[in-house]
Amino acid sequence: MQRVIASGMFTMGDHVKAFERDFSQFVQSKYSVMVNSGSSAILLMVAALFYTKNPRLKLKRRDEVIVPAVSWSTTYYPLYQYGLKIKFVDIDLNTLNYDLEQLEHAVSDKTRAIMAVNLLGNPNDFKRINKIIGGRDIVLLEDNCESMGAKFGGKQAGTFGVMGGFSSFFSHHISTMEGGLIATNDEELYQILLSLRAHGWTRNLPKNNLVCSVKSDDPFEESFRFVLPGYNVRPLEIEGALGVEQVKRLPSLIKARRENGKLMQALFASHPDLIIQREIGESSWFGFSLVIRPGSKLTRKSLVIKLNELGFECRPIVAGNFAKNEVVKYFDSEVYGTLKNADYIDQNGLFVGNHHYPMPEAFDALAMLNKL
Repeated sequence: MQRVIASGMFTMGDHVKAFERDFSQFVQSKYSVMVNSGSSAILLMVAALFYTKNPRLKLKRRDEVIVPAVSWSTTYYPLYQYGLKIKFVDIDLNTLNYDLEQLEHAVSDKTRAIMAVNLLGNPNDFKRINKIIGGRDIVLLEDNCESMGAKFGGKQAGTFGVMGGFSSFFSHHISTMEGGLIATNDEELYQILLSLRAHGWTRNLPKNNLVCSVKSDDPFEESFRFVLPGYNVRPLEIEGALGVEQVKRLPSLIKARRENGKLMQALFASHPDLIIQREIGESSWFGFSLVIRPGSKLTRKSLVIKLNELGFECRPIVAGNFAKNEVVKYFDSEVYGTLKNADYIDQNGLFVGNHHYPMPEAFDALAMLNKL
């Protein structure tokens, strides 16, 4: 950070490029684009599909996009902002990701995209999701903002879709204070993202590119040439510098979170009143969910009180059933079937945090929940 300050270059520059390069190597993706937040990453992913020339990927207004009913608000907002039809599908009570049976039945001949959200560090079953998609022209996107470092079948979560969004917010797996990234293997989408990130101009594009063909050799003419209706969601150079250092530590940070995950699994494997998240593939354990078993006499209010007494902060499982929120009245949306599991965790679930260091005293305290 001091090197950046001494340089006097605070806006996006070489440190951001270095972080993008190093992050691409970590997730084994051809390209990465850093932005100012994970929320902006999802926004640009959706936007890019409106400007691609690839007919198999291109979206238009009123196209149907399937989403899980449990996620953060900015999974959904870009879909609304680009006029897409949102179809909510229920989650699985154990994995907290898609109820795959519901997803399979929800896909229709109108479905043009599926947004897979890897919740609380847990990747989706992408083998099953890809089987559901089959040979249809359905675009798979990933909101991987809570699951950096997770793997399914040895492959990094966030790289199964045509694009995947990541977050480096201060409370996530790595921190650049604020920040996010998009990973993709598609060169055209990568170049579209570069333009959308900074005003929709051509300045950050290579001379020969897939967005506006060939750029002029006159830097004055190209400085303010706008070709896409973009945004200003550039990261700061200090955030890029932090990212370069953070990504070096990422393997050890994920390893430590997984060690804590093993302790959590052992502690709650057969708890009479509480269900913890069932791991798919290799979770990076963003946090630890606690869902009251159906039929238990335990209430969430009493559970929150007990956890607070033990020194734990508690939060709802992400945003609970998002489809219940008032903001949905603005969406063009529908619910497929019922959202019984999303409703259930909305009333009977919560999560506590995980960290990237050993915390034996926390697990000693959690063991007290066996005496509820």
